[in-house]
Amino acid sequence: MNAVLAVRQYVSKMIEDSGPGMKVLLMDRETTGAVSVVYTQSEILQREVYLFERLDSPNREPMKHLKAICFLRPTKENVELLVQELRRPKYSVYFIYFSNVISKSDVKALAEADEQEVVAEVQEFYGDYIAVNPHVFSLNLLGCCRGRSWDPAQLTRTTQGLTALLLSLKKCPMIRYQLSSEPAKRLAECVKQVITKEYELFDFRRTEVPPLLLILDRSDDAITPLLNQWTYQAMVHELLGINNNRIDLSRVPGISKDLREVVLSAENDEFYANNMYLNFAEIGTNIKNLMEDFQRRKPKEQQKLESIADMKAFVENYPQFKKMSGTVSKHVTVVGELSRLVAERNLLEVSEVEQELACQNDHSSALQSVRRLLQSPRVSELDAARLVMLYALRYERHGSSGLPALLEELRGRGGSDRYRKLVSAVVEYGGKRARGSDLFSPKDAVAITKQFLKGLKGIENVYTQHQPLLQETLDQLIKGKLKDSQYPYLGPNTLRDRPQDIIVFLIGGATYEEALAVFNLNRSNPGVRVVLGGTTIHNTRSFLEEVTAAGFRGQSTGSSQVPPRSSSRR
Repeated sequence: MNAVLAVRQYVSKMIEDSGPGMKVLLMDRETTGAVSVVYTQSEILQREVYLFERLDSPNREPMKHLKAICFLRPTKENVELLVQELRRPKYSVYFIYFSNVISKSDVKALAEADEQEVVAEVQEFYGDYIAVNPHVFSLNLLGCCRGRSWDPAQLTRTTQGLTALLLSLKKCPMIRYQLSSEPAKRLAECVKQVITKEYELFDFRRTEVPPLLLILDRSDDAITPLLNQWTYQAMVHELLGINNNRIDLSRVPGISKDLREVVLSAENDEFYANNMYLNFAEIGTNIKNLMEDFQRRKPKEQQKLESIADMKAFVENYPQFKKMSGTVSKHVTVVGELSRLVAERNLLEVSEVEQELACQNDHSSALQSVRRLLQSPRVSELDAARLVMLYALRYERHGSSGLPALLEELRGRGGSDRYRKLVSAVVEYGGKRARGSDLFSPKDAVAITKQFLKGLKGIENVYTQHQPLLQETLDQLIKGKLKDSQYPYLGPNTLRDRPQDIIVFLIGGATYEEALAVFNLNRSNPGVRVVLGGTTIHNTRSFLEEVTAAGFRGQSTGSSQVPPRSSSRR
């Protein structure tokens, strides 16, 4: 089960099927994102695709010498644009691929518009999602629910994205969902309806143990998206933001023009692939090793090119050197900026208190630590609010709760009232009344001992004590201990054997900390393959936008807004 490979194979097949000759790739906004995360532009150029265009671009020139490969979502707008395109074709021939199921009536409309008979092919290739990593996918949807109910348009889009993922991985799963979540049940029913209606598409070869789709709700664990992260991929997303593998570095002080936007892709960047799940301390050492290796391979400035053989060797090695040079510059810049932000925002101290709030149960110490940091001018408004949110989620029902005083201190920092509202909104979204499971359940003696031993292994573990609820849920699922009473099956059939292929989907967004947990589960459970998906991939800011978009206002009146980005980055 490899989401990146599935979409790559679709793109390769489209290009192959169109045959030799110069081509244009015609896409929409969403399919552009889906293709860009699995294929680099230079890779596609090598396959005779010389032009990339948007179907909705009004100023495209007619180029009759080019073949058009169209990869589009089967939306009403796209079908209408395609009808107009076929009535006045700009290219010699059209190979049309829809990223999801297209209706017979839409195919008929296209056929009627194709009076000049330029359409060579119409097919469905189910790459209707963003393949973030081989085991992680996203639909890039923010604000999927209104309160505790689906936004109807987002439910339709999520159903389409999730069924496309199943079709691309060739899985017809049994479905389980989180009983405490009405959106989870609703999505499970919608996916089941599509599988029933399109039964011929889902008629894959049966496996001994059927695959399983588990649908969960973000509101069951509001802690994970609020924590600072210390592994490379998660940290980059938390502090800089990752959008379809792209990182905006334009606000980095003194940044050079060619590094204002960089791409971090494990498919095309060996250093990133080897370091994305390592913690920050290890990355610093590995960056140093990368630079030293680069210095050793660097062509000498006064290199003597005395013979044809010398010149040939230089020309052959230069592209590799240039690529390595780009990799070194990129990662040195990214890690340098992460280091600057960690120091500027005092994140080591902030993160230690966050982990204390998430993992320990000492109210007096936690309250004291949060108060101390709220009084520090080095702690940003967002980080101060985040600490109060974590405290509120952890101790909302504590007899000696210091929340009112913390909210006053938050206001006293000179910020507006919006942070107070956001604290209340987060508790309304993911507090005890909203959760279906006990997020802070007392662990058994074995778990406590393991946690203690883990803490002895090194100081960096102070910052990585927390494990997302998803890890525990999947662990129980793999061991056959996940309760049917809390996560029922949709329909009469149940799984008798230990599941092997698991697709887990988080309504309201997943996180890179959960992606790391899934990566580790896959590595430590041979024979079990887990793929994680979400309506989006969150950092703290996008999670607070999700809560706000869902309409949670907390106890304060008025609108709750996510504050705009400050100059210290997100």
